[in-house]
Amino acid sequence: MQQRTLGQTALTVTPIGLGLAALGRPGYINLGHATDLQGEYEIEKMESHTHTVLDAAWDLGIRYFDAARSYGRAEAFLASWLTSRQIAPDMVTVGSKWGYTYTAEWRVEADQHEVKEHSPAVLQRQTQESLDLLGQYLDVYQIHSATLESGVLNNEEVLAELARLRDTGLKIGLSISGPDQAKTLKRAMDITFSEAPLFASVQATWNLLEQSAGETLRAAKEAGMGIIIKEALANGRLTGRNDARTFIVKRALLEEIAARYNTTIDALALAAVLAQPWVDVVLSGAATVEQLRSNAAAPTLTLSQETVALLQTLAEPSEIYWAIRSHLAWN
Repeated sequence: MQQRTLGQTALTVTPIGLGLAALGRPGYINLGHATDLQGEYEIEKMESHTHTVLDAAWDLGIRYFDAARSYGRAEAFLASWLTSRQIAPDMVTVGSKWGYTYTAEWRVEADQHEVKEHSPAVLQRQTQESLDLLGQYLDVYQIHSATLESGVLNNEEVLAELARLRDTGLKIGLSISGPDQAKTLKRAMDITFSEAPLFASVQATWNLLEQSAGETLRAAKEAGMGIIIKEALANGRLTGRNDARTFIVKRALLEEIAARYNTTIDALALAAVLAQPWVDVVLSGAATVEQLRSNAAAPTLTLSQETVALLQTLAEPSEIYWAIRSHLAWN
């Protein structure tokens, strides 16, 4: 894959990256996740499976990898793959996130799968944990799901520590979620330390069903931020696994257009994200090699302006999108 620069950082990324949310723990909210893992939840087997998917990603040319402290053992699995394959740090770009603690104790069903806390203590603890695992491979460190309600963007102690980490060489970013993504991003863009913007990148949800943050992401790109897109397949809702009655008409349109381009609907949906000129990298959340290979076809698709415009008619109100997402089952 052709590499490009992540915003105004010196980091290079590929148009498709691999996120490890569905690979680093037994349970996740993607449709059909249980089928992907086939009940093989032993740590050693999951690590081996993750390495197999990472090998496929490497062979496909993917060079951006995304993890988080709350993704179970995702950082550990990624670190063991990087070292066992003797991949030099300058050959890949790695991002991770702090702010959620994994609490499911390696179970699919749990009262709480992760606990959110954006305190200075959690930042310091999780930063050290990430560095202990990823060391010199870690390039981008992000606040996990920053929101205005959490107060993290007004916490001077947290912001000062992030600025200190920035000055050690880490690129500081934030991931955002929910119907107020745009408001959160606008606030983050205003934060500076030493007369320089604190945040070098943002990881946001944008897909054919949820497009509300698009204009603000465009402004962030113009301001120099790197733009990473997550949940581009809406946790499986933009794949053939979505058999909801409310999706029948939209699925038919996706299948019709995909057939016209001789591709799959997941690759088509990812290509529609890459067609946005402000996107640097879109994450595949694949849990299998087959899914990853299908996703990775997206950069080869050149969609017409008419096709992109037609696909964007699939958007649903942001509040409805996030309400549906909040009810997706861990499996």
